[in-house]
Amino acid sequence: MKIRIGIAGYGNLGRGVECAVRQNDDMELAAVFTRRAPETVSVLTKGAAVCSAAEAAAWRDKIDVLILCGGSATDLPAQTAEYAELFHVVDSFDTHARIPEHFARVDAAARKSGHTALISAGWDPGMFSLNRLYAGAILPEGKDYTFWGRGVSQGHSDAVRRIAGVKDARQYTIPVETALETVRAGETPELAAGEKHTRECFVVLEEGADAARVEKEIKTMPNYFADYETTVHFISEEELRKNHGGIPHGGFVIRSGVTGWEKENRHVIEYRLKLDSNPEFTSSVLVACARAVYRLAAEGQAGCRTLFDVAPAYLSAKSAEELRAELL
Repeated sequence: MKIRIGIAGYGNLGRGVECAVRQNDDMELAAVFTRRAPETVSVLTKGAAVCSAAEAAAWRDKIDVLILCGGSATDLPAQTAEYAELFHVVDSFDTHARIPEHFARVDAAARKSGHTALISAGWDPGMFSLNRLYAGAILPEGKDYTFWGRGVSQGHSDAVRRIAGVKDARQYTIPVETALETVRAGETPELAAGEKHTRECFVVLEEGADAARVEKEIKTMPNYFADYETTVHFISEEELRKNHGGIPHGGFVIRSGVTGWEKENRHVIEYRLKLDSNPEFTSSVLVACARAVYRLAAEGQAGCRTLFDVAPAYLSAKSAEELRAELL
């Protein structure tokens, strides 16, 4: 029997989830829930229903795991806890500073309803988080460094688009090359957030919007831009489509640490991602996590989890025997 997947939100991330489900033989897409008029949304999967978000409760017995594909700025802080009362859920909440409070809110809702939730799945938070954990456990005396980009951040782009007067926007996160090379060389400098990355925004304004106000709101936005050197470019919609239509991303997790009685040996662990499509890769992580949530729920586990709490085997479609024979 296949795992029945639901998608809440059919933007870049939702479409990526649909493609990822197609690549996993143990899953099928049951329904897509949208805040738009359902008749205006066309999905690729034959037989999958397209429903109003208001109809979600009627599907609680027809969906095994609901994958939430809204933005972290305003959607997921409310939606994940609400949907956890109806379904087992997975989200990609990526505002790092607010993860503890988001976890607590979702955990309370999921425990109350007896559902299983997994939050902040993706590549960072998510895969990068796991690599920071593994590297720190192996090299307890050392330092972690995470560099993102150069690439388009979905969360930051979404945050810019939520500003009044912004019609569309892309935000690029760019590593500071000198800082990256210093860390790769095994040095352990103290680097503030703004010393590791810069941010570059390309913004299309609504007609009549105040560019100076929009730029100020971007550069002073807490958790997103306030601590970074940020450049804002105002461009046409045509230029945005032509030069910034893709959503590439990637980055590096590096830990430099020492071993030996006198700490005489130095080691550098580096994990890298280079992604043609940020949302499609994130979607693929979400779908693997949906499998883990399905298995945890089958064991009767309720409440919220993160990737830290999930055994790697729960993410894979392969059996334990296959994993031991093929990968160990």
